[in-house]
Amino acid sequence: MKAIVQDTYGSANVLELRDIARPRAADDEVLVRVHAAGVDRGVWHLMTGLAYPIRLAGYGLRAPKTPVPGMDLAGVVETVGSDVTRFRAGDEVFGVGKGAYAEYARAPEDKLAPVPANLTFEQAGAVAISGSTALQAVRDHGKVRPGHHVLIVGASGGVGTYAVQIAKASGAHVTGVCSTAKTAMVADIGADCVSDYTREDFADGNHRYDVILDIGGNTSLSRLRRALTDTGRLVIVGGEDGGRWLGGMDRVLRAQLLSPFVRQTLGTFMNRENHEDLLALTQLIEAGKLTPLIDRTFPLSEAPRALQHLEDGHARGKIVITGHGTTIAGHR
Repeated sequence: MKAIVQDTYGSANVLELRDIARPRAADDEVLVRVHAAGVDRGVWHLMTGLAYPIRLAGYGLRAPKTPVPGMDLAGVVETVGSDVTRFRAGDEVFGVGKGAYAEYARAPEDKLAPVPANLTFEQAGAVAISGSTALQAVRDHGKVRPGHHVLIVGASGGVGTYAVQIAKASGAHVTGVCSTAKTAMVADIGADCVSDYTREDFADGNHRYDVILDIGGNTSLSRLRRALTDTGRLVIVGGEDGGRWLGGMDRVLRAQLLSPFVRQTLGTFMNRENHEDLLALTQLIEAGKLTPLIDRTFPLSEAPRALQHLEDGHARGKIVITGHGTTIAGHR
């Protein structure tokens, strides 16, 4: 099969299109014929090996242990392992796999769900990781309830566009923070108010929020706390300060250390992809309350360009690798 492969950590130019052996599904896995694969910051971090603690977490000290990148996927089940009971060959599925930037990829049964009835493969390939991260941030850690005033910093990105819609579906009043070029888009997906960070300071003291989701930002902890109510909840979803050693995690650590000593709840979480959350996202999607927002698509051969486009920071919503001919082919 054709696949994108990297032998070393680095920028997008370490990615190459090659012919490699087709993977085989383990007993609890499904082999998926990939039709679309999402691009997210997690893939970028694993491609670059930054920040360095990623390498210590088991992904490979000097080179990636998994040479084919990509996790988000949508496609058709080719074969199933002996222990798989929920799927069979021919089923259309989406979820989280291993080595999704290829014609075929393995995926654990408990990280897959049927493709929502009203989505294309292209849309479904952009849902699992960003959608479940947003769902857990809003529902489980932000504990958003009807009537809450919610501020979402980074509302125009992959996770942010899902978070805006999920918070609205939860009955909240949502303010999205983004750049000038993306304000109309954030309003279109349901934000009640949009704050242009190039012109406004959401921490100026004029507004305070019950819940703040800081998605991939680098706003100081003191400013975020200033915008929270006295008993508000801050959920830091990732962190991007460009540092090679901590990569923004120092701010997360400070928040967690401070939280027990203040009335506000300050913290973060690690997304745990699972079948149940994929079904919850499907319910929202099929009810018309949640729609994947696709910025651009790239064929498999142009995966390096897709990762570079992500790094440039101009994406509005999700980037998806799809294709034609024999590479990540097909439309639902």
